[in-house]
Amino acid sequence: MSSEVRSGWSFLTKPFRGAPLGWRLRLAVIFLLIATVTTVYVTNRLLTDRFTESTRNRAEVRLALYSGNLLSELRRNAIVPQLLARDPTLISALQSSDYSLSTQRLISFVEEIGAASLMLLDGDGRTVAATDRARLGEPHRSSPYFIDAVRANSTIFTVIEKDSGGYSFVYSRRMEANAEVLGVIVVEVDLQKFERAWAGISDAVMVTDSTGTIILSTEPQWRGLEENAALLRQPAQGAIQRAIRATTDWTALPPDAYLQGEAVMRMETRIPFRGWKMTSFTTYESIREKVNSVIALEIMGFAILLALAFYALSRRATFRMALFQRESAELRALNSRLKREIAERERVEKTLEVAEQTLAQSSKLAALGEMSAAVSHELNQPLAAMKTYLAGARLLLRRNRPEEALASFGRIDGLIERMGAITRQLKSYARKGADTFSPVNLSEALAASLSMMEPQLRQRHVKITQILPDEPVSVMGDRMRIEQVMVNLLRNALDATKSVAEPDVEIILAAGDTAVLTVRDNGYGIENIENLFEPFYTTKQPGDGVGLGLAISSGIVNDHGGRLTARNSPQGGAVFEMQLPILGSDGLEAAE
Repeated sequence: MSSEVRSGWSFLTKPFRGAPLGWRLRLAVIFLLIATVTTVYVTNRLLTDRFTESTRNRAEVRLALYSGNLLSELRRNAIVPQLLARDPTLISALQSSDYSLSTQRLISFVEEIGAASLMLLDGDGRTVAATDRARLGEPHRSSPYFIDAVRANSTIFTVIEKDSGGYSFVYSRRMEANAEVLGVIVVEVDLQKFERAWAGISDAVMVTDSTGTIILSTEPQWRGLEENAALLRQPAQGAIQRAIRATTDWTALPPDAYLQGEAVMRMETRIPFRGWKMTSFTTYESIREKVNSVIALEIMGFAILLALAFYALSRRATFRMALFQRESAELRALNSRLKREIAERERVEKTLEVAEQTLAQSSKLAALGEMSAAVSHELNQPLAAMKTYLAGARLLLRRNRPEEALASFGRIDGLIERMGAITRQLKSYARKGADTFSPVNLSEALAASLSMMEPQLRQRHVKITQILPDEPVSVMGDRMRIEQVMVNLLRNALDATKSVAEPDVEIILAAGDTAVLTVRDNGYGIENIENLFEPFYTTKQPGDGVGLGLAISSGIVNDHGGRLTARNSPQGGAVFEMQLPILGSDGLEAAE
């Protein structure tokens, strides 16, 4: 051993040479005990806070997932009555009272839909077809889902308390033909499957309606009660009791709720459906296990350190120096690994930043391309009209008729203003507009649209037949956008009659529960009605259109609370109908 090492060891051990071995051991033991108690206390506080927050976050995520699944199931089944109410086979069965194939048809639907059951009720509320054949012939005339569905012209959702306990959830909608109510289609939603799924975890979950009544719960005894009354009951051997048993007052965070004198973690979220809420109670058992395991490792580590302290006191300086060297080597290796991990993380972050920038640029280019195509399509009509007016004005000036030429220039100025309005309104294809609506006279809007199409009509020699009511038909909306829809429908009718010897376009404006504008042509009809209103779908030659006219028109009509439909006429040609809520004499819309 070198003299430098011996001198270093003598310097380290010099203060202890005069002291007995017992004092050195006592000082080491006291130091380790103080360090152990302090470390265990701090670790318990920090890890408890950390694991409790982590458990709370996981509980919030689970609660959001559960509420999302429940809402998705409700919304998915809400569409089913609307689709089945239009089924021609079921409507025909109700009209002819022949239900021999109706039950089998409902059974064929229930597997695809995923509903609990389907029932078809006739006009008297009697079950004439059902996926559960045992329910055939049951009377439902006094049931709320039958009464409300007959009275309403939309889908009705009803929560019904069962005699055996629990609740059933039913969507119902009336079936009608020729303004006559034929019966009611009933779809029962299977929400009990969520209760069974929730019961397999360590949480107690319940769903309450807008009145605070529990309608779904992993604890059957809670159903039908309010939360406070339900928690006063002694629960069965289930998840909530296990959570209460495992919960103690050691947690560093304040409890969310107390059940039977014990603290538990309570989570609540709102379900955007009829004022429903979802609440869960989470156990702390896993937190205690994690904290105890870490504390046990720490105590074991300090015990090993205590043993090593006794062993190290009897060793010479060579062993201590070797230990210091090994620790230094481990620190250097750890430092090297940390540097590599930091470099790798920086490289990944740079790659991610480049990918995000590329994705953002691609999104901008896609949006720019779509808007450019829309602007090109919508400006074709006024540009064609302006070209015609300019040609007419040039001819009038050559013939020394400047007054009539000025009238053409006035029309061109109006078209320029319209083009500016079109560019402002094209954003309605991507989202609903926020402009303020005002009363619009559809007869005047139709006249303005025909004036817009005057050059094409005069050039093609198309026969235009108008059937208009004597009284004004008014709706609440944006006149410019409504005229935009009319121009698109008229232009489609003109394009459809290009190859017809005697082109004929019939325009009918009628007023009833809704305002209906019908545009019928004598062309060759529509080949693919399903894709007709999809963006960029067109049957025209390249350069004649980009397939956005009907998609934009459908979006505008939807923004006004109406709908745009298309069908083929039995006499030949296509028929387009624009239905809008009519504006009554009192200034309010008569139909939704």
